[in-house]
Amino acid sequence: MTERHTFGGNLNPITCHAWNKDRSQIAISPNNHEVHIYKREGAADWKLLDVLNQHDLRVMGIDWAPNTNRIVTCAVDRNAYVWTQGEDSKWKPALVLLRINRAATCVKWSPQENKFAVGSGARLISVCYFEQENDWWVSKHIKKPIRSTVTSLDWHPNNILLVAGSTDYKVRVFSAYIKDIEDQPSPTPWGAKMPLGHLMAEFKHSERGGGWVHSVSFSADGNKVCWTGHDAAIKVADASNGMLITKIRTPYLPFLCCEWISPKSVVVAGHSCMPLIYSIGDGNEIALSAKLDQTQKKEAGGISAMRIFQSLDRNLRTENTDTNLESIHQNAIACLRIFGGTKASVTRISTSGLDGQLVIWDLSTSALTRSMQGLKM
Repeated sequence: MTERHTFGGNLNPITCHAWNKDRSQIAISPNNHEVHIYKREGAADWKLLDVLNQHDLRVMGIDWAPNTNRIVTCAVDRNAYVWTQGEDSKWKPALVLLRINRAATCVKWSPQENKFAVGSGARLISVCYFEQENDWWVSKHIKKPIRSTVTSLDWHPNNILLVAGSTDYKVRVFSAYIKDIEDQPSPTPWGAKMPLGHLMAEFKHSERGGGWVHSVSFSADGNKVCWTGHDAAIKVADASNGMLITKIRTPYLPFLCCEWISPKSVVVAGHSCMPLIYSIGDGNEIALSAKLDQTQKKEAGGISAMRIFQSLDRNLRTENTDTNLESIHQNAIACLRIFGGTKASVTRISTSGLDGQLVIWDLSTSALTRSMQGLKM
């Protein structure tokens, strides 16, 4: 079962989106400097509650902290804001001192929601936290050995480690330990030494480059990292197995986002306009296990001999004007979020794309069984 939604009849591209804790409200950016907050009313109706318009340029990242109910946004204007909801239900911004001279590209709250990380085109990561003494949000930088724009971030479950993908074709795991607000961290399979900015691991996407890294994700236990690059390859690194790297080169267009949905499964989506599920076998091989989008174009009526000849003639004259895709999304999927469950067992996901649609996908056993019918491995 899938749910398709648009907001206010607006089909502008949805750059990114984020949900509140009970999934009754959503924050989206319609590919401009604004963030719109909608509340769900009924099965398919959405009510606009607020417009966050503090940014001057296009918003690149949104994340909604479920427990503290705070929204963090970042944009091309090199700024980030933490939004808190007042007694009048309106959202109030607090500027974050990122100290960057290039666009902010992505943002992510830590699991304990006491800090967040912002990637940027300034070849660094800003790890931000609230300084009680001065009553403001400050940042500390992770710089070396990042050589290009940071495109994606994700936090380890221990609230300390941070994985980053960038346009220098590398995936890196850093320590983001802030001693001012946290206790000394415990050792992990990624290592025991964890001062701020310490490089725990570094992986090349490909020996020949392989293109930009578009998305990264820690597994539920934090021992594995999955990432996708512009060559449409999927890779998984396992810290508990000697940093073993498993990969698959897919025949699809590049994937822009990836997320773990179980200890041995990831969902990916991007320019092919449909979410795909890949599973990791006992031999560490990665294989396609399901296509979530099984939409097919339907004929309006029965097929007659005349229609067959008309179709042949039309194809020979290369005058096919049908531009609709055989998928629910009609343009690239730009953002993927967990809608139900946790990384250990996801039941539903949501995707938003450049076609202005938000789609909620069911990952229940019955839905996956249907999506696997007719799938050739």
